[in-house]
Amino acid sequence: MPAWLTVVGMGDDGFAGLGKAARRALIDASVIYGGERHLAMLPVCLSARREPWPRPFDIEAVLAQRNARDAHDARVCVLASGDPMFYGVGATLARHLPADELRVLPAPSSVSLAAARLGWALQDVATVSLVGRPLAALHVHLHDGARVFVLSADGATPAAVAARLAERGFGATRMVVLEHLGGASERVIDARAASWQMNETAALNVIALECRRDASAPQPALTPGLPDDAYRHDGQLTKRDIRALTLGRLAPAPGELLWDVGAGCGSIGIEWMRAHPTCRAIAIEANSERQRFIEHNRDALGVPALQLIAGSAPDALQGLPEPDAIFIGGGVTADGVLDACWRALKSGGRLVANAVTLEGEAALAAWRARHGGTLTRIALADAQPLGGFETWRPALPITLLDTRKP
Repeated sequence: MPAWLTVVGMGDDGFAGLGKAARRALIDASVIYGGERHLAMLPVCLSARREPWPRPFDIEAVLAQRNARDAHDARVCVLASGDPMFYGVGATLARHLPADELRVLPAPSSVSLAAARLGWALQDVATVSLVGRPLAALHVHLHDGARVFVLSADGATPAAVAARLAERGFGATRMVVLEHLGGASERVIDARAASWQMNETAALNVIALECRRDASAPQPALTPGLPDDAYRHDGQLTKRDIRALTLGRLAPAPGELLWDVGAGCGSIGIEWMRAHPTCRAIAIEANSERQRFIEHNRDALGVPALQLIAGSAPDALQGLPEPDAIFIGGGVTADGVLDACWRALKSGGRLVANAVTLEGEAALAAWRARHGGTLTRIALADAQPLGGFETWRPALPITLLDTRKP
């Protein structure tokens, strides 16, 4: 089937700012889908039927055009903001349609225009979208000296971002809010997060951040092994050094999914997701208080997409997507947990389990005898006071099983 759908990227300058190909596609179209703001920018002389996006948003009406009797002759257009393939509807449509059925005519994206206005090299700036995403998604990008573009959900987003920055010790951050980029109403507001005073800006805005951390604010590292006090917990926590070793064995890679079984406060799943923006994790935890710890910790450490499953393995594992890696931090002696995890694991996937009791160690040793892998005894000690001197205080040794499914 030839390309029957054209996605036209439009700036704040509307139809007048479009190139020749984009104008021709809209002139020839029989139907045009888009947001009410974009549709209102079209000249009245266009003959196409105009269809605003439904609420809640979905693309089913557009996809239905593909199967129409006259699909080969269909002239369907979709309007989008800026570059449709950058957090836009073009990327959504591309997940449902072959590339040769889709023609995309982009305009400059809002972040491209913002980078041009500020003189920032676009490849050096992180971008986070808060459109339909929680504010906590910003946290993982906050590092001293970092530059970040924030795609706002609405005119209240800048004030919310400013308050969050100040709350997290980044009140000295320079905030530049760029409204209606590329249009006649373009405006730039430049201030520090701690002194931000506007409750509402134009709904169409991009926020540029030059992050500056207060001297007293903590700075979570990018590597595994965050300090234990970075988490809310009740003691059911894979401790810092053990956590770093465990994540090294789990070996997170882009796009992979982890099951964190008996997740406690969620530390393994959280640090797995912090390893790369596309890493995914599911935390399985039965204790209701620890579930609240997980919800707090995932937001505080910038991975609000961590999925929480309330329940106990193996029953709670039913129906979950197939994982690339599994960590069992609690419950290795529970009947059926190791077997259920092994069955669910992808071929080539990694299973890592920790045990601190003799019974747990025996279960891991028996498992290794049947399925292979390595057993590692980890014994750590910290220097602590003893009278007027110091001595080594050993922690309980940990037995770590590391095995890969054929």
